[in-house]
Amino acid sequence: MNLNFTLSDKDFDGVASLSLDDFVAYMPSHQYIFKRTRDFWPAASVNSRIPPVVEDKKSTSATGWLDANAPVEQATWAPGLPMIIKGKIVSDGGWIEDPSCSVFNLYRPPLLVPKPGNVDLWVDHIHFIYPDEASHIIAWLAHRVQCPHEKINHALVLIGSQGIGKDTLLEPVKQAVGPWNFAEVNPIQVLGRFNAFVKSVILRVSEVRDSGEFDRYSLYEHMKAVIAAPPDVLRVDEKHLHEYSVVNVTGVVITTNDRTNGLYLPAEDRRHYVAASSRKPPDFDADYWNRLYQWYDRGGNEAVAAYLSDLDISWFDPKAPPPKTQAFWEIVDTSRAPEDAELADALDALQHPPATTLVAIRSRVTSSEFAEWLGDRKNSRRIPHRMQSCGYIPIRNPDAASDGLWKLGGRRQVIYVKNSLSQRDALVAARGLMNGGGDLP
Repeated sequence: MNLNFTLSDKDFDGVASLSLDDFVAYMPSHQYIFKRTRDFWPAASVNSRIPPVVEDKKSTSATGWLDANAPVEQATWAPGLPMIIKGKIVSDGGWIEDPSCSVFNLYRPPLLVPKPGNVDLWVDHIHFIYPDEASHIIAWLAHRVQCPHEKINHALVLIGSQGIGKDTLLEPVKQAVGPWNFAEVNPIQVLGRFNAFVKSVILRVSEVRDSGEFDRYSLYEHMKAVIAAPPDVLRVDEKHLHEYSVVNVTGVVITTNDRTNGLYLPAEDRRHYVAASSRKPPDFDADYWNRLYQWYDRGGNEAVAAYLSDLDISWFDPKAPPPKTQAFWEIVDTSRAPEDAELADALDALQHPPATTLVAIRSRVTSSEFAEWLGDRKNSRRIPHRMQSCGYIPIRNPDAASDGLWKLGGRRQVIYVKNSLSQRDALVAARGLMNGGGDLP
């Protein structure tokens, strides 16, 4: 295949030149931030686009001038604050006043200009697929448009068959908050090292499916810090950049095609609002999607942005635990393993002591199969999850720095305590069990 071609000066006619005002010097890595895109540039690239600065007959490279006149000590991502945040630095706990420093704000506001109009197509679409949950979903989305700087302490979980428009209902919202503030990842990416996706007003985690009990539990545990605050600040790890802190304001939307096996939720969860749809692709006529997307392109996006910007959501509390829907309880019931019931029976037989061990539990198990399950090393990472679902958590022995285990009956063991106990009372219970010299209360 012949790909020979030539470029002429005409190909670059009208290309606007850049100026020093388009950059700041990012001192932690000695790179340069291009203000228009928030991209990081190396020094050579800046100097190739901007000629040296001549002052008092002395020539200084563009990057040298930026180092001296436009430095920033940090970068962050913070909706609602100016591009250059002067007199502050951001730390793991939040903002610290420092008049000698400046922070560059990587957040870019949306460009879409809201324009009031009829939004029945969009509102009806949400009510059609989620009739019982539509009001909460719309209020959640309106909060993202109205208050991108404020954290919602629960995620939206949108469940339904492929092809019913779960992603479609989010399209105009993506434009309303700015596509660059709408991140999309899958569970594998969420569990990975790099997490630039937390710099988002909305974070959609898609294709959540059953990938094994431990993986589902890992995803649930990992997402806690992303879904709710505190923590108020998250550390961002991006390739080729120093880690930096950003405010934790992202709102999480989880989508899945699996009604019960895609997500792990315990009964006590306070971080997920679950909406499940019974709609199927045949419920939509052949031209439905063309009409909806054409309307988006012809002013619908602007109309939805205006509608969400003006919607009264004074009744919506972003910090309160969300209502627990029927779909929520379906997931909870499915998340309960058969071992949970047998474990609960054994704890009933022990009369729910403040502290116990697996040896004590096995002594009260009536099923030989479950006793074998408890003793199987392959289940060692699952047992703490099962114990937690029954109200018990492991406690570390502060006097055993190497492994944190407790010595009972001549062997090192994990002691589990009721998760309702304070740290002090939990240690008292664990030490009392250890000093009693046995495993039974």
